[in-house]
Amino acid sequence: MPIEFRRAGRALISVSDKTGLIDFARGLAALGIELISTGGTRQALVEAGLEVRDVADLTGFPELMDGRVKTLHPKVHGGLLAIRENPEHEAAMLAHGISPIDLLVVNLYPFQATIDAGADFDACIENIDIGGPAMIRAASKNFNDVAVVVAVEDYAPVLAELQANGAATTLALRQRLAQKAFARTAVYDAAISNWLAEQIGVDAPAFRAFGGALAEVLRYGENPHQSAAFYRTPERRFGVATARQLQGKQLSYNNIGDTDAAFELVAEFDPERTAAVAIIKHSNPCGVAEAQTIEAAYRLALRCDPVSAYGGIVALNRRLDAKAAAEIVQIFTEVIIAPDADEEAIAIVGAKKNLRLLITGGLPDPRAPGLTIRPVAGGLLVQSRDNAVVDDMELRVVTKRAPSEAEWRDLAFAFRVAKHVKSNAIVYAKDGATAGIGAGQMSRVDSTRIAAIKAAEAAKAAGLPQSLAVGSVVASDAFFPFPDGVLTAIEAGATALIQPGGSVRDEAVIAAADEKGVAMAFTGVRHFRH
Repeated sequence: MPIEFRRAGRALISVSDKTGLIDFARGLAALGIELISTGGTRQALVEAGLEVRDVADLTGFPELMDGRVKTLHPKVHGGLLAIRENPEHEAAMLAHGISPIDLLVVNLYPFQATIDAGADFDACIENIDIGGPAMIRAASKNFNDVAVVVAVEDYAPVLAELQANGAATTLALRQRLAQKAFARTAVYDAAISNWLAEQIGVDAPAFRAFGGALAEVLRYGENPHQSAAFYRTPERRFGVATARQLQGKQLSYNNIGDTDAAFELVAEFDPERTAAVAIIKHSNPCGVAEAQTIEAAYRLALRCDPVSAYGGIVALNRRLDAKAAAEIVQIFTEVIIAPDADEEAIAIVGAKKNLRLLITGGLPDPRAPGLTIRPVAGGLLVQSRDNAVVDDMELRVVTKRAPSEAEWRDLAFAFRVAKHVKSNAIVYAKDGATAGIGAGQMSRVDSTRIAAIKAAEAAKAAGLPQSLAVGSVVASDAFFPFPDGVLTAIEAGATALIQPGGSVRDEAVIAAADEKGVAMAFTGVRHFRH
């Protein structure tokens, strides 16, 4: 039978992160709760003047094997697992001298921090906590009698409830703490299993787990009738998860997805080589450009599709400066994300109170390995991240005419962008800027036509006499299955193309290009993005 109020007479405390520990323990002691602790935690409490019983006194065994064995004992787990009103459990406790433990305070060995610090294999193994998760799970299972605290942020609310209820916790609190504790150990074990799989070269483990820590509850999901939350995973990758939001209202579910897409795209451009800007709408780029300055790159990116850019996400690969900020705020923008920003730029953006400004502290490495996850009914699709970069590819000229030096630069630029456009993806580019983008169509020729239409519309909006596609190059994320897509691009004004190749009709496609006198290169690498 559930017990609404359960008085805490004894607490076992064993923590790696000692933030807030002393104040919390003092609060417990003031309520008459006996403190039991281990190793470094006990030393910190004793040095603070608190009376603390050593867990070795409780178990009758010293810590063994360099501390690997200290809480794995019946007097610990019996005290946590015993059902207080169960006569058989009560008899076993009396027979074996087991005292109840009513409050468990544990945070785990810093396994993830050890990995992040670049520690060697053996050091990582030693930072896998065994006793902590075992105690947490025991206490969580017995939430009717035991409260378990696994996070520093819970010290204050738990202490407040104990103080309000004469050193007792409520069933509702114990249940919430138990759920959080089970989730904490699940995330911990997921990090360990994924790390070990990577270390020993197992690409498809028999069991795969992923976990994250709540960053914030969102107002809603993709649509207002859907609930949503944002979680941070153990992966250390610059982006939305690492960003400081300097201003603006809370990011929405869609904002976070689009901002991630924008920042991953712009990171393809080495900031040591060039400034680059990507403008994203609904996870697809509507304009991307590189130039000597962020301001110039933004203007070129905006020119590609100024209509779609309204209400979009702007990502930069360099620090946001005042000149660029002044340009960006001229139209309604949802989010600006950059590695950094200067004070004058922050002030300019600050005049737009709803515009979110995110500072990430760095750029994600486009070559870094990693995993991407996609849910399907009853399962998960897991794959390695697409970390292929055009600069590392062996490009092969397949037409009679080779691209000019300027065309080569634009072909690499266009293929870099096509990697981040939803399939079927077509990108027209000229002089380091997108001229037209066709995304997400069921046929490649339709994407080619749409991109050409967008290029013509962009030229008209800019007051130019001819389409931006004239004199451009074209990138395709996958092979052209028929000559029609190539011919459509050429009719729009393209002079060179880049594509993976590999179609059974490659010879016909190449022949069509040769007949029109355009250059074509094969990458041998496909960039589908569904």
